[in-house]
Amino acid sequence: MTSTFPNISISTERLVLRPLDTDDVPALAAMMNDDQVAAWTDVPQPFTEQAAHGWITEHAPAERAAGRGLDLAVTEFLTQRLVGVIQLTKTNWHVRSTELSYIIAPWARGEGYASEAALATAQWLFGDQKLERIELRTAADNTASQQVAQKIGCISEGVLRNACIAHVRTDDGGWSDIRTDFIVWSLLPEDIEGADGHLADTGGFTGYTDWN
Repeated sequence: MTSTFPNISISTERLVLRPLDTDDVPALAAMMNDDQVAAWTDVPQPFTEQAAHGWITEHAPAERAAGRGLDLAVTEFLTQRLVGVIQLTKTNWHVRSTELSYIIAPWARGEGYASEAALATAQWLFGDQKLERIELRTAADNTASQQVAQKIGCISEGVLRNACIAHVRTDDGGWSDIRTDFIVWSLLPEDIEGADGHLADTGGFTGYTDWN
């Protein structure tokens, strides 16, 4: 039987991580059309609201049901505004490992939300889900993403040469692929002991029963 992630909501001091909902469609589409997101991810451009709806109603539930991963909306606790997305992919339940990535909306950058959300997710994965390894991959020139990895305690394991496709703007306003390196990071349970922003026992985790 394939293991799957449970329905979950994760709370921190400033954020709530919860399943994506169709109410998130406009904000998700706007976030994914940002130039920084386009440069460092393979999200199709332009990213339409139809694509956002498909991600929320089809892709995310299918990935979770198959046991491959989990997509969580990152929202502000006070305003409920969507400020980012956390994704878990390539989950291996036998090895008890997963790959974590994060995207922060342009209107919410500079607030430390990426590290807060990533650390909360890691603590939940290690504590509640009993995972033993989280892997992150950052493009060689994506210094902002690398800073998040370092801040939550990740250890750089090496470089996958020429393994990443990034994107740059062309003169006509489109996008062109460029090859670059991936930096591979790992996070183990002992790496986050004493890390800032820890959650209080299991009080930061609540069930989310309305997620398909």
